[in-house]
Amino acid sequence: MAGVSYYAAAAAGTGRPCVVQFGAAPNRSRRVSRTRLRRRNAGGRFGLDSNSELQVDVKPSSGSKVEIELVATNTGNLALHWGALQPGRSEWVVPPAGMRLPEGTTRAPDDAALRTPFKNSGSKSTLKIEIDNPGLESIEFVIVDEAQNKWFKNNGQNFQVHVRPPAGHHHQGQQHSAPAGSIGRKNRDVMQLLSKNASTNDQVNTAAEASSSKCTVLDLFIKSSQEKHGSQVLCKKVFKLGEKEILALMSQVQGSTKVHLATDHVEPLILHWALAQKPGEWKAPPPGIVPAGSTLLEMACESPFSDAELNGLHYQVLEIELDDDSYKGMPFVLRSNQTWIKNSTSDFYLDFSRRAVKSSEGTSDDSKGTAKALLERIADLEEDAQRSLMHRFNIAADLVDQAKDAGQLGLAGLLVWMRFMATRQLIWNKNYNVKPREISQAQDRFTDNLQSLYKMYPQHREMLRMIMYTVGRGGQGDVGQRIRDEILVIQRNNNCMGGMMEEWHQKLHNNTSPDDVVICQALMDYMNSGLDIKVYWDTLNKNGITKERLLSYDHPIHSEPNLKSEQKEGLLRDLTNYMRSLKAVHSGADLESAIGTCTGYTSESQGFMVGVEVNPVKGLPSGFPELLKFVLDHIEDKSVESLVEGLLEARAALRPLLLSSTERLKDLIFLDIALDSTVRTAIERSFENLNNASSEKIMYFISLVVENLALSTDDNENLLCCLKGWNHALEMSKRSDDQWALYAKAFLDRTRLALATKGEEYHDILQPSAEYLGSLLGIEQWTVNIFTEEIIRSGSAASLSLLLNRLDPVLRNVANLGSWQIISPVDVAGYVVVVDQLLTVQHKSYDKPTILVVKGVKGEEEIPDGVVAVLTPDMPDVLSHVSVRARNSKVLFATCFDPKILSELEQNEDKVLSLKPASVDITYREIPESELLVSSSIDTLDGQKAPSLSLAKKQFLGKYAISAEEFSDEMVGAKSRNIAYLNGKVPSWVSVPTSVALPFGTFETVLSDKINKEVAQKVKILTEKLDQGELGALSEIRNVLLNLTAPTYLVSELKEKMQGSGMPWPGDEGEQRWEQAWTAIKKVWASKWNERAYLSTRKVKLDHSNLSMAVLVQQIVSADYAFVIHTTNPSSGERSEIYAEVVKGLGETLVGAYPGRAMSFVCSKNNLESPKVLGYPSKPIGLFIQKSIIFRSDSNGEDLEGYAGAGLYDSVPMDKEEQVVLEYTTDPLVTDCSFRTSTLSSIARAGYDIEQLYGGSPQDIEGVVKDGKIYVVQTRPQM
Repeated sequence: MAGVSYYAAAAAGTGRPCVVQFGAAPNRSRRVSRTRLRRRNAGGRFGLDSNSELQVDVKPSSGSKVEIELVATNTGNLALHWGALQPGRSEWVVPPAGMRLPEGTTRAPDDAALRTPFKNSGSKSTLKIEIDNPGLESIEFVIVDEAQNKWFKNNGQNFQVHVRPPAGHHHQGQQHSAPAGSIGRKNRDVMQLLSKNASTNDQVNTAAEASSSKCTVLDLFIKSSQEKHGSQVLCKKVFKLGEKEILALMSQVQGSTKVHLATDHVEPLILHWALAQKPGEWKAPPPGIVPAGSTLLEMACESPFSDAELNGLHYQVLEIELDDDSYKGMPFVLRSNQTWIKNSTSDFYLDFSRRAVKSSEGTSDDSKGTAKALLERIADLEEDAQRSLMHRFNIAADLVDQAKDAGQLGLAGLLVWMRFMATRQLIWNKNYNVKPREISQAQDRFTDNLQSLYKMYPQHREMLRMIMYTVGRGGQGDVGQRIRDEILVIQRNNNCMGGMMEEWHQKLHNNTSPDDVVICQALMDYMNSGLDIKVYWDTLNKNGITKERLLSYDHPIHSEPNLKSEQKEGLLRDLTNYMRSLKAVHSGADLESAIGTCTGYTSESQGFMVGVEVNPVKGLPSGFPELLKFVLDHIEDKSVESLVEGLLEARAALRPLLLSSTERLKDLIFLDIALDSTVRTAIERSFENLNNASSEKIMYFISLVVENLALSTDDNENLLCCLKGWNHALEMSKRSDDQWALYAKAFLDRTRLALATKGEEYHDILQPSAEYLGSLLGIEQWTVNIFTEEIIRSGSAASLSLLLNRLDPVLRNVANLGSWQIISPVDVAGYVVVVDQLLTVQHKSYDKPTILVVKGVKGEEEIPDGVVAVLTPDMPDVLSHVSVRARNSKVLFATCFDPKILSELEQNEDKVLSLKPASVDITYREIPESELLVSSSIDTLDGQKAPSLSLAKKQFLGKYAISAEEFSDEMVGAKSRNIAYLNGKVPSWVSVPTSVALPFGTFETVLSDKINKEVAQKVKILTEKLDQGELGALSEIRNVLLNLTAPTYLVSELKEKMQGSGMPWPGDEGEQRWEQAWTAIKKVWASKWNERAYLSTRKVKLDHSNLSMAVLVQQIVSADYAFVIHTTNPSSGERSEIYAEVVKGLGETLVGAYPGRAMSFVCSKNNLESPKVLGYPSKPIGLFIQKSIIFRSDSNGEDLEGYAGAGLYDSVPMDKEEQVVLEYTTDPLVTDCSFRTSTLSSIARAGYDIEQLYGGSPQDIEGVVKDGKIYVVQTRPQM
């Protein structure tokens, strides 16, 4: 068993430096508090004084022997005053039996302990003790400097170190390096952790709209004033009047400046006011501007409010017109009868110099995607909030209801505001004395309100946790989060944003570890030494941190500190405070506080809990306190598996209580937040140990972090499916399944996709609020820009991403995947251009051969003109629209799995590169521009531009509906004709669905029918706009066409043909079902005006007016799987090899822009019984539908030679598909080798047979599998 070394720079259980006592005897009383704050550690590192530390290592020797090594640094001549303890006994055993006592050991003067001297060597003092007695549980000791009569203790306690597990303390589970073993995890189904409470965008928008309708009378007053007078608000402020408010605003109306005061106060009010040209001044206003009924005094004026009413709501109002722009503000107080009303103990003051930031000053969309009214109210109240944290938390408590009414966006606004506070972007206290208990009471009030929302609105629990996580207990916030936040503040306050400090900042954000305590100490020593860089390195090296170690971090520290003497005072102050946060994190002090609050403690407790009594939360699960004790006992384990297992077991056990209306729910939420935070910091400090870890160990750590992330996420079904996938991959690896790496790679891709989706969700919800509120409050732009990024990096997602990055190259190597997937292999050369999303440049034309390095590709985009290569980390399906486009246009298209390679390519922006793809790799080199021959460039560009094509306009031949037997070139497109051709020719084990169609010309005839005259007129006007280049007309045309009315003869003919072909008629199930079918038909016709389709036809100069749309009508097969076959491998061009992709459910997730990869395989045409899987599925979503009808687009522009029109237009089912989160660990296609081989072989054989029906011409075939049977729904020539 490896040696156990724990890090505990802070005293056990307190987070404070260890106590040095003079002349104090050791404490042999072993009374332990109910929260076990006096922990019995299996080793550790302890602070003795500000410059000295004690390192304790416990190492198994041979047999039952255990060796304890103690190393003290920077001390004098020390001795160990000690004894041993037996299970269940409090008296020291002196001398312990079965021990060979260290050299120089004597009995202490009181004969009740042993005294053993340390051996000095340089700045270190060492001592080794060997114990060979299974009956001893631990040793207990203090350190004594006899020369100075100085006793070193562990925060007033004796040091105590376990050498064996406590009696009766047995755990089952994985072997762990700590002698106390590991926790036995309950065998629960992962899906018991399921939570599906996420708010949809519709709910968010509805809530925001509902909130905007719940305006106060003061909100209505502002709106009315602006609408009535067209006024521009220059500044405004809302003040609290107990339960009521008063609004003071200055506005500009038609060139004049006015101050309005409005209040919902019930009793009549008098305004006692003045004007000020400098702070603190009270100056009576000029007589010419005082309102009617006012009384001028020597230094002020008194003016009565008038009664008013808006929408049935009563309020009081007063207007003052100013005559001079030199005034800086308006001080005032209020009088109600004989009672004076002030702003707490101060005068009210409207600061004229504080101009409100209005969205109209920038763009009209500044506040889009936010709870605008709430954010503006926060901005109005911020000046009051800055007086103290008590004010801030009370204001926040008052705003909870308004935030609730605004839904998720309202809560996002609160979170943004609280995080600006927590990161010290806002003032915490401004010349206001407040008692700690007053702050605590205000914070309790705020978090109590959040707790109430947590109970009532399950869909907002994730956001509410994040707010509480930011606010924290006692105003301190999560200590782990403070590590990330405070380093930014230190950098900003001390003007050290670059160099070593920035490199350290990046490390701290991603993998803070005990090393950071040493680095912080080294920086402080460096500052104290007068900026002697040797002192910096001495401190690092003495604590085992070398230059190589600094460079080994995931975010390496290359630079030395290069600070200035004028920075010394501020940096030393800030770093000293920062050290407390670092030590608190790495001793788990925050967790202990949360545990103590939930499990209870009394006045017997030690340290910060002295004199306090808290009862345990009722209803804790059986064995839960013991589980938490296990966590505390292992909080500083160097090997963290057992600790993290215990933390996750505690979170899983706590979960049922968090989902109920438990008493003291808030305390349990804070405990869960602390457990979550401790998982993160434990994982981060394990990164170094994973440098040479096995793939199995990395996968196990990934599974732990995925579980932790799922326990903190509202809508966690996808994450839980990922977790099950990782567990299955581990099992496959352990049994040496030759597919394990390929399988694990699919779940790695799916997990990455889940992280990216979550990041986008946070960005969409939080970033607009951060930007708008940041502009209102004057927050520094760099802080606003990285707001969402910092939120994401502070959670488990950042740790998970790092672990995935470590595993990815291992899996690719084992599975022989290489660094690339080549979708379209072409040798090219061109200029490198880096773009964010292909969607944003898809219609751009590049005037020279261009290699696009693109961060995001969805799958539905076009390839821009002039582009010769698209390289991306995204993973569109090989058969997606953009992939087909790339192959047709002879464009190199590839996915890069290696971030380093992609980064190198990005660094070559504007350079000319030559790219040569191989099977799983791309080689590239920089070439001179002269090598990029003009002729080849022109050829390349011309090769992409398809020749101008022509469409023959189709005529209506008198039939609104036709059966498959009537399909012809003049009536329907190739999609319908091919289905009719296959019917009766494919093998008996392959089925073709029955089909009918609405032929060419039907749409135009319906549009010209007199019942649709109004629709036709609107379409004509919009088409003229479109012809003039107004692309916005496309969506308008699509919407207008949904108003078409079906002629009776169309309905009757379609009914006749469908029933005659054995298909169900929707109208038989009621008029509503027919309306659903008719809407689907109209959507297919309207897709002629899809943006992508329209621009694509324009690009190849097709006459859009000649494009005709038939509609193929088929009964949907409720598929188990859907597939697309290319009978010639599109990636290699190998004609002897079939390539296919398979998804669960309907094929829309395969051919549409749905994220993730399908299962892919190849199969030799000479051996159709042996398909080879290239990749397992990573698509998180499947589409499923019961009995229904689908209406497929079938235009005359989809199958033109040289033009890939397939997929440009829509196929629309009559019923909405159900989106299902896919679980692959129970899918036989993934887990059952025999079933997989049989199914894939059948798909390949169907493709081969259909190709033979077309004389060996390569085919692109779509179909489904239902109950093992193959159905082909369409085929077309492979492009």
